[in-house]
Amino acid sequence: MDLTTLTIKELSEKLRKKETSSVEATKAYLKRIDETEGKVHAFITVTPDDALQMAEAADKRIAAGQAAPLTGIPIALKDIFCTKGVRTTCSSKILENFVPPYDATVARKLKEAGAVILGKNNMDEFAMGSSTENSAFHKTLNPWALDRVPGGSSGGSAAAVAAGECAASMGTDTGGSIRQPASCCGVVGLKPTYGRVSRFGMIAFASSLDQAGPLTRSVEDAAIVLQAIAGHDKSDSTSIDTPVPDYLAGIGKGVKGLKVGIPKEYFIEGMDPDVESAIRKALDVLKGLGAELVEVTLPHTQYAVAVYYLVATAEASSNLARYDGVKYGLRVNQTGGLLDMYKRTRDAGFGDEVKRRIMLGTYSLSAGYYDAYYKKAAEVRTLIKNDFDEAFKACDIIATPTAPSAAFRIGERVEDPLTMYLSDIFTISCNLAGIPGISVPCGFTKDNLPVGLQLLGKSLDEETVIRAAYSYEQAGGWLGRRPSL
Repeated sequence: MDLTTLTIKELSEKLRKKETSSVEATKAYLKRIDETEGKVHAFITVTPDDALQMAEAADKRIAAGQAAPLTGIPIALKDIFCTKGVRTTCSSKILENFVPPYDATVARKLKEAGAVILGKNNMDEFAMGSSTENSAFHKTLNPWALDRVPGGSSGGSAAAVAAGECAASMGTDTGGSIRQPASCCGVVGLKPTYGRVSRFGMIAFASSLDQAGPLTRSVEDAAIVLQAIAGHDKSDSTSIDTPVPDYLAGIGKGVKGLKVGIPKEYFIEGMDPDVESAIRKALDVLKGLGAELVEVTLPHTQYAVAVYYLVATAEASSNLARYDGVKYGLRVNQTGGLLDMYKRTRDAGFGDEVKRRIMLGTYSLSAGYYDAYYKKAAEVRTLIKNDFDEAFKACDIIATPTAPSAAFRIGERVEDPLTMYLSDIFTISCNLAGIPGISVPCGFTKDNLPVGLQLLGKSLDEETVIRAAYSYEQAGGWLGRRPSL
């Protein structure tokens, strides 16, 4: 029995029935990492000793009858979550040797649930990118095709799950960075409502957009992880103080009678024909399950990418000002005074994409340009949110492609930032509006590359999103498909 092919639900049941142990499962995953990491490069840091200690503790907890659904389950974390005593780099040279003295709330909650943390996954530097080619350490490769990107910025997390190197991984989604790599790697990626999951200890890129969420093999697994990490946190001022529902309670209710909105703005010219075909077939499956397809309109969608790259870069400019060589992280010592040290530290520590976004954000916030750019973007962001509010009066969820194409080749878009930015054209609006979204596998292109179906829901209505995604997943025929590495 290959424990690394099981879902969280399946492995949890075997652990509870004493058919295996967490130590056995953890060793199996560590062995799998040894076998495949040379091809995929999904991790920055692997922590085998810590993982085995957590596994031993989990086995004792299971034996005492105190197991939670995640107890003993080997998972990984995107290297953006602070982990006490384990370096947290954000895939940047400026934090290459940073070891936090505390856990992010997400990491703490997973540990409290008994999960076994195998290590930290590679990512685009400071979560800025759509391909995980912006890591300061190495490029992560797509397990389905090693000449393709895994998506980004949570590409390491998505690739690790797809490659069987962990049962699940935690990612972050600022403009699609959970859902887009999930689509590229053929796994499930869930972005909760903004504020549903604490951002405390999650290194900031764009504070009004960033949200943590799981990448898993199944929709049910995503619900299990979300159950463990969701909830109000006094340490995060943006955390929503509202009860967390039981996400598994209604997961099997089906979609009969559910109204699924199809926005005409999301089926655009230039979309990969294989992607559009897979999405159309997925919509037919939902219709066959009893859902009612209704056309909706999101008229300000065309402005979403421009709005995002003004809001996100402005917030990045502010958030990354803390990396100055004084407080923590890299310091390049020079004799030219404090300002010279700032400049040289940031020049050596930040990569090209991070520098690009800092400069864009600083420009849009500068005197004389704030009203023309940032303020205008904030106003249009409100219009985008209002579009969703209006659309949800006519439907329960909205279905779209996750991305306009399948995984592209490594290096294909590195020299063309605008084309790279358009990789997130279908996911960005969800973050601007703060609503939940999920990507679930719905087919493959003629090149055998995964395609994702995106389902968007009303604010704080992850239950309906999960229920619809689960219903499609069970009928779609793609559950359990894995790359051959």
